[in-house]
Amino acid sequence: MQKRRLGRTDLSIAPLVLGGNVFGWTADEATSLDLLDRFADAGLNAIDTADVYSRWAPGNKGGESETIIGKWMKSRGNRDKIVVVTKVGSDMGQGKKDLSAAYIEKAVDASLKRLQTDVIDLYLSHWPDPATPYEETLGAYEKLIAKGKIRYAGCSNLDASQLRAALNVASLRSLPRYEVLQPEYNLYDRSSFDGPLRDLCMAEDIGVITYFSLAKGFLSGKYRGKADLGQSARGEDVGSYLNDRGMRILAALDAVSARHSAKPAEVALAWVIARPGVTAPIASATKASQMDSLIKAVSLKLSADDIAALDRASA
Repeated sequence: MQKRRLGRTDLSIAPLVLGGNVFGWTADEATSLDLLDRFADAGLNAIDTADVYSRWAPGNKGGESETIIGKWMKSRGNRDKIVVVTKVGSDMGQGKKDLSAAYIEKAVDASLKRLQTDVIDLYLSHWPDPATPYEETLGAYEKLIAKGKIRYAGCSNLDASQLRAALNVASLRSLPRYEVLQPEYNLYDRSSFDGPLRDLCMAEDIGVITYFSLAKGFLSGKYRGKADLGQSARGEDVGSYLNDRGMRILAALDAVSARHSAKPAEVALAWVIARPGVTAPIASATKASQMDSLIKAVSLKLSADDIAALDRASA
């Protein structure tokens, strides 16, 4: 499988990143291990998770996803073949988002322990933390890189002005910069990345891995009306997409899917994979058939007419 370089880093990843947000939540441990095996057997190599996954599920405290991924890598002996992406800064019980140096120093060790590894390939600031200066956060990452605990730092959920400010601080203070951005981006939710943020990432050669790449499952096509929202634990999050624009996008996905004998989710992911400035979308699966579909999306090549039709529908 053709790999893509992640920005200026020396990390090369397949054009699709496996989302670990479902591990320990809507996918139990046994199912998660099977999904990870299928993912690796197909030649995919990057996994995205976070320390907070999946703290929101009843009975969970956070760290469940990292723990499952760590068990899998340890038992399979494949750590050297996997690009591990995890995130820090979400509320893990401290009552706030926190990117302070003191917090990061503790949090990284907890993630390393759960992942059963001595280094994290890509460590992301999960959310902006207005209370902590960029200089402090980037300084903490500089120390972690020097200690060999992380290879590269990145960020999630920054807008163009925030990312520009962080890059300026890194340059001015000779600190490691954010090399990768993780924004929300899909065929429906385009406005926050398309435009100044994408332009900045392309100009600065920043790698981009997108989350909610299937719009919380809406772009799979299984949610066509309010009666469909009870199909999964995430269904209640999809209601906002059930409008005229959403139906127009689904109709375009159906038409392109029919031409390629593909599923709407595969087409929606192939569209993101083909977008300028995007290194790879993140997508998750909770059963084998969904994983097989994610794998098919990587090899699906859309024509210029396909892309134009999808762009018109999502305008």
